[in-house]
Amino acid sequence: MSSAPAARSWRTAFLTLRDESLGSPPRATVLRLLSQLVLSQSDSLIAAAPELPPDEVLSDLMLLMELARSISYSECTEDVIQPFTKLSHLIHGVTHCSFLKLNSASWAVLLDSFKRILHVLIVKSKGECLPTGNAAVIKAAKQCLESLRRLFVLCQTAASMSENEQLLKFTLQVVGYFQGESIYSFYPSENHTIFGGVCEVLTVAFSMIGEVYLRAGSSLSVDISQSTIEVLRKVMDVVASQNLLLEDNIIAMFYIELLHCLHLVLTEPKGYLAEHVAGLVAALRIFLRYGLVNKSHGMNQATNHTKEVGSTSQNLQVEVSNRSRNGPYRPPHLRKNIVENRPCKDEFISSDSDSSDNDGTMVDTRGVKFAKARLAAILCIQDLCRADPKLFTAQWTMLLPSNDVLQHRKYDITLMSCLLFDPHLKVRIAAGSTIMALLNGPASVSLQVAEYRGQSKCGSFTALSVSLGHILMQLHLGTLYLIKHETNSRLLALAFKILTLLLSSTPYSRMSGDLLSKVISSVQATIDEGFPFQSDRNSSLADALNCLTMALSVSPSSTCVNNMLLGEMSTGSFEGQQRSGVLNSLFRYSEQLSSPLISLEAFQALKAVAHNYPKVMTLCWERVSYIVAGVLSSSSDVPVRLWRGDVENAVAQIKERVITAAVKVLDECLRAISGFKGTEDLSNDNFLDSPFTSGYVKTKAISSAPSYSLESPAAIKDDSCHLASQRWVEATIKHMPIIIKHSSATVRAASVTCFAGMTSSVFIFLPKDRQEFIINSSINAAVDEVPSVRSAACRAIGVIACFPEIYHSSTEVLEKFIHAVDQNAHNSLVSVRIPASWALANICDSLSHCMDALHAGSSIESRKSSELISLLVGSALRLARDNDKVKANAVRALGNLSKSVQFTSQQPVTDNPVDFKIENNRAKEFKGPMKEMSDSFPSASLGGSDWLRQMVHTFLSCVTTGNVKVQWNVCHALSNLFYNKTLKLQDMDWASSVFSILLLLLRDSSNFKIRIQAAAALAVPETINDYGKSYYDVVKSVEHVVENFKSDQMSEPSNFKYRIALEKQLTSTMLHLLGLAARCDHHAIQEFLVKKASFIEVWIKELCSSIGDTSQSVDEAAHGVSITDKKKDVLLGTIRSMIEVYENSNHRLLAQRFNRLASTLL
Repeated sequence: MSSAPAARSWRTAFLTLRDESLGSPPRATVLRLLSQLVLSQSDSLIAAAPELPPDEVLSDLMLLMELARSISYSECTEDVIQPFTKLSHLIHGVTHCSFLKLNSASWAVLLDSFKRILHVLIVKSKGECLPTGNAAVIKAAKQCLESLRRLFVLCQTAASMSENEQLLKFTLQVVGYFQGESIYSFYPSENHTIFGGVCEVLTVAFSMIGEVYLRAGSSLSVDISQSTIEVLRKVMDVVASQNLLLEDNIIAMFYIELLHCLHLVLTEPKGYLAEHVAGLVAALRIFLRYGLVNKSHGMNQATNHTKEVGSTSQNLQVEVSNRSRNGPYRPPHLRKNIVENRPCKDEFISSDSDSSDNDGTMVDTRGVKFAKARLAAILCIQDLCRADPKLFTAQWTMLLPSNDVLQHRKYDITLMSCLLFDPHLKVRIAAGSTIMALLNGPASVSLQVAEYRGQSKCGSFTALSVSLGHILMQLHLGTLYLIKHETNSRLLALAFKILTLLLSSTPYSRMSGDLLSKVISSVQATIDEGFPFQSDRNSSLADALNCLTMALSVSPSSTCVNNMLLGEMSTGSFEGQQRSGVLNSLFRYSEQLSSPLISLEAFQALKAVAHNYPKVMTLCWERVSYIVAGVLSSSSDVPVRLWRGDVENAVAQIKERVITAAVKVLDECLRAISGFKGTEDLSNDNFLDSPFTSGYVKTKAISSAPSYSLESPAAIKDDSCHLASQRWVEATIKHMPIIIKHSSATVRAASVTCFAGMTSSVFIFLPKDRQEFIINSSINAAVDEVPSVRSAACRAIGVIACFPEIYHSSTEVLEKFIHAVDQNAHNSLVSVRIPASWALANICDSLSHCMDALHAGSSIESRKSSELISLLVGSALRLARDNDKVKANAVRALGNLSKSVQFTSQQPVTDNPVDFKIENNRAKEFKGPMKEMSDSFPSASLGGSDWLRQMVHTFLSCVTTGNVKVQWNVCHALSNLFYNKTLKLQDMDWASSVFSILLLLLRDSSNFKIRIQAAAALAVPETINDYGKSYYDVVKSVEHVVENFKSDQMSEPSNFKYRIALEKQLTSTMLHLLGLAARCDHHAIQEFLVKKASFIEVWIKELCSSIGDTSQSVDEAAHGVSITDKKKDVLLGTIRSMIEVYENSNHRLLAQRFNRLASTLL
């Protein structure tokens, strides 16, 4: 135990205080004892505290806090203000020089005591308002908070969640004490000391709130998080109310802690922020200019002498003669040597830390604090955006420029101006990251409504879509300027990332027509300059090439870009006469195999050109073929696994990716030359052929097919198949033999994928040996040891199997295809089974169509053919129990087979095998080679009596277990089954179940495409007997759907584009069903039609009035009279059927009304 005089003085004072305070003395006595024994010698006691044991100090400190709490409950508190002020000073000194350890009980007492002390100091000292006249009181409040903060830091490791929440609630209460009136009301010169003190108190409070959120933010309750947001929002509203921030060291620290605290709270927000977003953004936006309004030298002006560049916002010519940055970034130790030669106003600070790059001659500490505040505000904006990106789109107009982005305005600063002009690097980087957050995620979907309509009039109303369009234009302009002029590598990389997001989010078809081409030209110009100020030029070049890839991949294709690329070729830049142009650069960089990363990016850009602008790459075939051959010849084919060491292995992998990219470019070029538009559709859905649905034929978007949107159909059709076949011959001789046997599985898979871009019109012109090479290569790849190669082979087989020409000689190719696909259908990997099942469905489709060429009555004699068909059916039935993607293809395969099968047995269930023949339908579509193929299938027999029942059971089970794609394929398969005229539906015991499931999908499915196909399937049976006992249910259900169609609510916005098609199909199905009603003598159907006569009459009248409206569809406009006549015929047939129904049921008046309706069509 220490015997120092200071320690003895401490013990004497507190022992006396304990003795005298026993027995609960009066309040006045306690005040006198505190003043005489303790507060009168505060400084000496503070000096003595470090010499005493911490437990003793804590015990005495608890005595003081308990006494202070006991005297704070009196109504009259004027006599305790001064003692509490001195007590705050004592506690502050003791806590900061001693290491005290608190337990939960001590913490609760201390927190409650501080709460009472601060309540007296702040609230009761001036009658429930701020203590404007006593700076000492404000200082005491600050010392209390700092003491509490110090004590909590010492015990934070053992602090419970309830203790964290208690401290947070207390601190929020303290902040609330200062919201009775605006903090800024105390800023005049006579109250500046008080105002600074208030800011310091709040600074400590915000720091404490932030520390709680750092420790336990994720565990706090939603209610307390919402309370924190509300308190901070009120403070931000007070700050924003002045619209001009105060520039002072103390106030700057207040702003920094406030914004940092808000950032920590918003990092993991809880609850709903929507009501706070607009107010917070308005307040945060003011901080973007903090410290810069009166500091013109701190900004980097981009257009001081080039006003014309920024004055036309839609002009993307970003050439600026007077660059504000005349050289590369210079570290701090080199700046002093050049400061005399460079005007201070043009210097800007680029620093990775707050002031590490400051040499003392250009920036003071206040500037660093101002930058910290700006940085914290930007981070808060980023937090709000990430909390709810979709909702945040409404705030774009406040944060992003809509005009003159290159003209910096002090009082109208946006995130883009921060990125371009802020003097601090970290602020600029944060601004760029926030712009990326704005463009990323759901916001990219919202931007699809943006449109650009030229310069809007000042003061006029501007729709949100137009505002977004102007913002996107300015973002392009600012980003391209930054890319062209930035010398800092981090900012340049950030600018490329922003441009990448812009390219993926901007609806260029709704923007200025030449915007995309100017983006490409600007990036190309930057590439030509060669990034002279970058140490890692390859990295910057790779980023630039990636942006070119994104720009060239924009869909739909741009006419301006297409013309620009064709113009390059016509001016000779492609031929090497000029060393400029996008194509020339891409080809040149693709040959730089010494820089594999650059070569890879260039090939990816060329692939985008071939996909989106096929005509351009068709003209470049010689150059593509030469470069691909050069890549293959310069790369030694050594397996990656044979390379030793991580570095060598990484190099080999990059080279492998380059070869793969080159092969993919070759693939895209061959697809463009061949006119590939996807798998050749052999189907001819007659059950969809109706005058009311002919104008709404389904279209397929094939992602693997080049985009021919810029070319007329005639131009594509007239392409020389002979020339395309020559290109394929060159590829199969010059390139394919090397890559098809490459050691890399990725290369082999890419090479086999090339065959999936073949078309039958080109295939037929190939020499016999080249055809066999393609077929045999695909079959051999289907047994490769690597799954990705097998998958690609199945895809190729699925495409080639649709070519009728491959079957003209024998069934050998078909047999090999079926066995290869069936083998892969048993693969353990779903990535292999999916393309295998897809190929299986295509083979079944192709097989059913070649069977259609048979004459009616021919028999099936070939045992091999029967075995192959049995193999297809068995494989499809097994795959129908697989993954949804596999299941959808399996159902399609069964449907394709069931379309052409002719059942010789009319019994639904029999113990004998079900023999079937192929029906002679649509034989006129397949002549010549197809007839030769059909002769090899004289008969077929399946060795199972319940095959049909299994197939129907599979369809019904897939409806309940499959996804929407499976359900659609089930509807289509049932349509094919109904289309089989040899199948007597009325005799099948499963017919009612099939009709019921179609009606269920028609009524209850949320997907309009499924409802369309279900309605189409219900219209396939041609006679009343085909519907059997289900006719009444079908008519009743379809009528109910038609009657209530306009009042139905769409569950998904994606259904909107199919609404008209569904309505047309329902119309066609309903007319078909009513047209058969006259042949039904069922009493229930007659009663139902009489009951619904009024609706049917009005409905048919509307259809009659719509006849001749050629604006309904393009097809009707083209065929006009013939379509109209067909519609009249269908309507007349339906009306006459209804007349007969009403006459037979003795409803003469109804029959007369429909007679008058028929007369309007005659």
